[in-house]
Parts: sequence; C-alpha cells; structure tokens
Amino acid sequence: MKMLVTMRAAMSIMTFSASFAAALLACLAASGCGHATAVDPSIDFTAVPRSAEGGSQVLAPIAGRVTGSKPGQRIVLFAKSGVWWVQPYMRKPFTDVNADSTWSSETHLGTEYAALLVDADYRPPATVDALPARGGSVVAVTRIPGTGEYAPPPRRTLAFSGYEWDVRQVPSDRYGQNDYDARNAWVDGEGFLHLALEERDGRWTSAEVILTRSLGYGTYEFVLGDTSHLDPAASLGLLTWDDLGADQYHRELEFEIGRRGNPINKDAQYVVFPPYLATNVFLFSLPAGALTHVLRWEPDLARFTTIRGRGPVRAQAVVADRTFTSGIPTPGSETVRIALVYVRAAPLPPAGHVEVVIEKFQYLP
Repeated sequence: MKMLVTMRAAMSIMTFSASFAAALLACLAASGCGHATAVDPSIDFTAVPRSAEGGSQVLAPIAGRVTGSKPGQRIVLFAKSGVWWVQPYMRKPFTDVNADSTWSSETHLGTEYAALLVDADYRPPATVDALPARGGSVVAVTRIPGTGEYAPPPRRTLAFSGYEWDVRQVPSDRYGQNDYDARNAWVDGEGFLHLALEERDGRWTSAEVILTRSLGYGTYEFVLGDTSHLDPAASLGLLTWDDLGADQYHRELEFEIGRRGNPINKDAQYVVFPPYLATNVFLFSLPAGALTHVLRWEPDLARFTTIRGRGPVRAQAVVADRTFTSGIPTPGSETVRIALVYVRAAPLPPAGHVEVVIEKFQYLP
C-alpha cells in the first residue's frame, strides 16, 4: 500500500513537472512570463501642417506619438523645402517625448515633414539632402507629406548672355535660411543681369538664377560691374553646383564676392569645396571698377583668375590668380548659379537696397 502511494506521488510530480516545462516553453516562445513584450520603436503623426514651399516666417504646430521609446531619447524634426531643414530652429533641434509618449512642437512649412527618434548623443545637422537612415543613434524615422494641395509657384525663366536661366523662388540654406523673390532678378535693355536684396513686408529676400543645362569641363567667364562697395551683409556667389553630387561636395567651385558679414574681412575668395580645408580657399581684395572672373576647369585642375576691366586676360591687369589641383570634382549634373544672398549671421542687416550687375557670362569648352 505504501509503495502504491509513493508511486502515485511520483507520477503526480512527473506530471506537474511536464506541465510546468510545457508552460515554461510556451511562455518563453511568447516572450512573456510576466515581462513586457519587446516593441519595435516607431513614430506616428497626430498633427501635420499644410504642404507649402516653406520660408523663414511662418510656423505651424506639429505633433505625434512614440511607441517603444526609452528614457533620454528625443525627437528631431525636419521639414523639406528644397533640402531637409532641422526644426523648429538650428539652435533648438530637439523635441522632448512626454511621459504619455506624445510629443509636440512647431515647424516651418515644407512639402514633407519627418520625425526621428534619437538617442541622447545624436547631433542633428542643420540641413541634409537625404534623411538619416535608421541605425546607430537614430532609433526610428517617419516621414509624411504635408496636408492639402500644394501648387509650386509658376516657373520663371530669363534670357541672359544667350542662355536660359531659372529664377529661384524657394528657400535655400546658403548663408542661413534665405527666402527668394523672383522680382529680385531681371535683365535690362542692355542685356545686363541685375540681382538684388530687397526688404518686402518686413523680411529680406535674396536672388538667384540657375543655368538650365550642364556645361562640364571648360572656361567660365563672368564680367561684373563695380562690387567694391557691396554691403558687408551681402554675398555674391558665381559657382557650379550639383544637387545630386553630395559625394563630391555638390561639385561646387566658387568665386565669392563679399565680406561674409564682417566689414574687416577681405572681400573676395576662390573656393574649391569643402572650404574647411585651408588649401581649398584663397582670399584676396578687389579693386573698384568692372572686373572679369575666369574659371578654367579641367581634369584634376581648377584655375581661378580675376582681371581688371572686361577681358581678355592681360598679365598687367591680373588682380588675383590661383590654381587648385587637389579635390577637383569631375563633371556630373552641375549647373552654373549666380546668387546674391543675405548673410544671416551678419551682426547687422543690409543698410538698404543691395544690387549687383553681371554684364556678361561666357562659356568656352
């Protein structure tokens, strides 16, 4: 009898153990056992601004909710207007996640909006051509189009020096967020191109024209009227730029005229990007009067020359000359751009109307 009881007890223990083991395996398979199931971090929008071309003046509310965030993680917002701009300001790029997992902020307008969930060590760029991918300090990324129907401003072009040029009407990040007005670019009766900085409705607007086709290697020549009295808060760029050429610093080769916000700076420089390499920048001072700026772009060579008057190049008229042989881009889809912009970091805005005259552009293969 005692042996029978013992055998029944042993069988009960074995049954219990088998049941417990089965339950434990099921629990582990479901990642349960009293612990919360792991959640893949994600971001949803609950308030999305309208779709618009953007600009520095208008702000709109934007909000959402995070799933699966950890303490210390934050939201970084971007709005797309040409490029992606960190929001709401470069000096204020982070939005906190609330205790209930919601977040809210303001943003400048754009055609699209994006939210990144990031770790505490993430340092966002002011602008990017493409959003950061998920990975590392970027935990989640969500983008969404703006609401409503967006109709971009009608394309405006002008004819100058035998070429067709697009007139910029959307913001850019050249020297800070600059807004543009198509009225700031025109060609006069002599065929000269005028670009202006103009204050309208309490805001400064810049000017830029963009050649409608790529030219590649060759000689680029710009003839300018007197720029010796250009306002310190203004910068005139004569440059090549490729929106798709981020791998080659956008193929930017530039004559820059202006004091970059500081009246004591020299007022001209040649630049092969990136400019943070000292060997890629040559600074000099411009004389008064008309000047001709010439760029010769060849494989592994970019030669910049500035001469007095309206050309051709004469040794006795050379103001500055510099040849760069390192980091020279190869041609892609770059175009010539002529841009007059307000240097937003300048301590004072322009003292008044700013205008430059480009008399001629010429290209020779």
